Amino acid sequence: MKYTQLNNGVLMPLVGIGTWNLRNEECIETVSKAIQLGYRLIDTAQMYGNEKEVGLGILKSRIDRQELFVTTKIYRISNSYEKAKKAIDISLKNLQLDYIDLLLLHEPYVQGPQMYKALEEAYKEGKIKAIGISNYDEKWYQNFIKECSIIPAINQVEAHINFQKWELQEILEQHGTLMQAWSPLAQGIGNIFKNSTLVFIGKKYNKSPAQIALRFLVQRGIAVIPKSSKESRLMENIDIFDFKLTHEDIETIKQLDKNRTLFSWTESF
Repeated sequence: MKYTQLNNGVLMPLVGIGTWNLRNEECIETVSKAIQLGYRLIDTAQMYGNEKEVGLGILKSRIDRQELFVTTKIYRISNSYEKAKKAIDISLKNLQLDYIDLLLLHEPYVQGPQMYKALEEAYKEGKIKAIGISNYDEKWYQNFIKECSIIPAINQVEAHINFQKWELQEILEQHGTLMQAWSPLAQGIGNIFKNSTLVFIGKKYNKSPAQIALRFLVQRGIAVIPKSSKESRLMENIDIFDFKLTHEDIETIKQLDKNRTLFSWTESF
């Protein structure tokens, strides 16, 4: 596994497994299986309603806690400093962990700065190893960092070949925040797995279109958290570190950028 360094020196895996929409035994088994296959970053959220199952999957894997990087997120129901403080303890209990590696605000909220103060406090207490945000565009991000004392380590956003977010990445990195991509395979929308450009480039490296799409992001320094419950796909998604795209490959894939979201709910922020 390859790692990236956050702005506080913490190392985070460049590839992890997303757990959105995984439930019950499937979630437990998928998390355990992913860890056995070599995944070290597990991403969940209170909004997903599966923190307990993620925690059980981690326990089932019998891995040393120090090897894992666990991310979760708090959301709009914790829209105050006090509620956010309680939410942090709830996540620790649900996950059965002594600390969380990365805790994010799930979306931009008017109350975000006061919620974030609870994250900053928990970070200083050692309950959280790194803190950040999710789904913040350029305007939200630039306003937000004026009100926080700890610059977010991560901004987790929708990013994939059809929504590449070069400008946002540049702004984030100017301030010391790294981008992480949710839905890096666009949830298969637009037949991405049969995209002719990705198929053509993939043949050069004996890689699948999905692997080319993930490598495109990782090579830019963007961590990715693709979701799958299929063992073959889990193995494929993590096997992207034995080749490197050329400048020509990158420029070709850049032409696929439509610069718009695939998910209408994000437009409400």
